Amino acid sequence: MDITQRREENVSLLERLFKLSENNTTVKTEIIAGITTFITMAYIIFVNPNILKFAGMNSQNALGDAAASLNAINDPVVASVFAATCISAAIGTFIMALYANVPFAQAPGMGLNAFFTFSVCLTLGYTWQQALAAVFISGLLFILMTVTSLREKIVDAIPQNLKLAISGGIGLFIALIGLKSGSIIVDNPATLVGFGSFTDKHALLTLIGITITAILMSKNVKGSILIGIIATTIIGIPMGITNIEGVKLISAPPSVAPTFMKMDFKGLLGLGQAGVVGALMSVVMVVISFSLVDMFDTIGTLVGTAQKANLLDENGKMKNMNKALLADAIATTCGAMLGTSTVTTYVESTAGISEGGRTGLTAFTTGVMFLLAMFFTGLVGIVPAEATAPALVIVGALMMGAITKINFDDFTEALPAFFTIAVMPFSYSIANGIAAGMIFYPIVKIVTGKSKEVNPAVYVLAILFIIRFALLPH
Repeated sequence: MDITQRREENVSLLERLFKLSENNTTVKTEIIAGITTFITMAYIIFVNPNILKFAGMNSQNALGDAAASLNAINDPVVASVFAATCISAAIGTFIMALYANVPFAQAPGMGLNAFFTFSVCLTLGYTWQQALAAVFISGLLFILMTVTSLREKIVDAIPQNLKLAISGGIGLFIALIGLKSGSIIVDNPATLVGFGSFTDKHALLTLIGITITAILMSKNVKGSILIGIIATTIIGIPMGITNIEGVKLISAPPSVAPTFMKMDFKGLLGLGQAGVVGALMSVVMVVISFSLVDMFDTIGTLVGTAQKANLLDENGKMKNMNKALLADAIATTCGAMLGTSTVTTYVESTAGISEGGRTGLTAFTTGVMFLLAMFFTGLVGIVPAEATAPALVIVGALMMGAITKINFDDFTEALPAFFTIAVMPFSYSIANGIAAGMIFYPIVKIVTGKSKEVNPAVYVLAILFIIRFALLPH
C-alpha cells in the first residue's frame, strides 16, 4: 500500500466520522482550526493550577498562600492539577468531537476556578477535596438534566433576540479579555478601566499582533489568526516578551496521583456546626452556584457561536445540542475525579470556528493538542498573552455582527438584549449577562401586557437568577 492510498483511506475515515463534505470543510481547514482554538485557550493549562493553588492545592496545602509554588514542575500537587487540566480538557473535547461532532473545545473554566478557590474554599471554608466533591455532584446533576433533555429545553426557551444578544455580548467579552491581557486596556482606580500606554512593549506587541492579523483577515488569508499568533510570538523574542530561555522541547508528563479521586463527600456533607440541615443547605448553595454558572456559560457559548459555525437547523436550533451538553456534563464529572474545578465549553472555540472549523475534527485536533501539551510544556508556555490577545479581539469583532439582527425598535426586546450585551464584559461573566437579560425580559413583557410572549421556563429561570444574586455567593 503506497503513501497516497493510505492518505486517501485516512481522509475517507475522517469523512465518515465527521461528515466533512456535508459541512463544506476539509481536513486541512479543520486541523488548522483545531490548532488555532488550542493556542487561544492554552493559557488555561498554566493559569488553572496557579489559581487552584490558593485553594490549598499545593504541596504545602496552604490556603491563599501567595508564596506557594507557581512552578507546575516543581510542586507535585500543582503539577497534578496541571495534568488534570490537560486530561480533563482532552476528555471533554474528544467527547464533543466524536459524539456531538461539533467544533467546540472544553477545559476547566476561568471564573469557575476563581469561584472554586475564593468563594467556596477561602470564603465558605471548604477544603479543596470537599469543593471537588461539590463539582462532582454538579456534574452528575448536569448529566441527569441533559439525559432528560431539560438543559436543551432551557436553551430552546431563550428568546431569539436574547440569543443574538448573547453572541454580541460574547464578542465584547472576549475582546475585553484580549485587550486586557494585551495591556491595551488597564486598571484605573479613578475610572475603573483606562487606556494602556503604547510606550509599553506589551501593549505595543499586542497592537502589532492585531495589525498583522487584521491585514491577513482583510485579505482572506486561510489560517490568518494562527499565522498572526505565530508571527507575534516570534516578534516578541527580540522585544524580550517571548521567553525561550531554557526551554525544554520534551518532558515527561506529571502524575495526577496527588489529586486523583481525592473528593471528600463525607466532609462536604458534614461541614459546619449548624447541624445536618444547615450543612445540607450550604452544600446545596455551592452545588447550585457551580451548576448555574457552568450551565449558562456553556449554553451562552454554544448558542452564541452556533450561528457563526453554521450549526443551526431549519428551525434555528443548534444541531446536536443535547450531545454537546452531555459532553460538557461528563467532562465536569471526569475533571472533578482527576482533580480540577468545573470543566466548561470554551468561548475561545470561536477562534477556530472563525478559521473555518465546522465539525468534530476541529475539536478532536484541539483534544490531541491538550494531550501533547503535557509532553511539550516548555514549548506551549512560550506563547505570550500578547500573541493570543489579538486573536480574541479579532474574533470579538466578528461576533458583533449578530446584534444587527436584534429588533431594537421594540423596547421590550431592546432593553433585555442591551443588558445581556453590556453586563457580560462589565461583570466579566457570560452567565451574569444572560442572567441580566433573562431577568428583565419577563419584567418588561409583563408590564406592557405581552406576558404571553414569554416562555414559562423564562419565568422560572428569572426567579432562580434573582434568588442566586440575592442569597448565594457570587
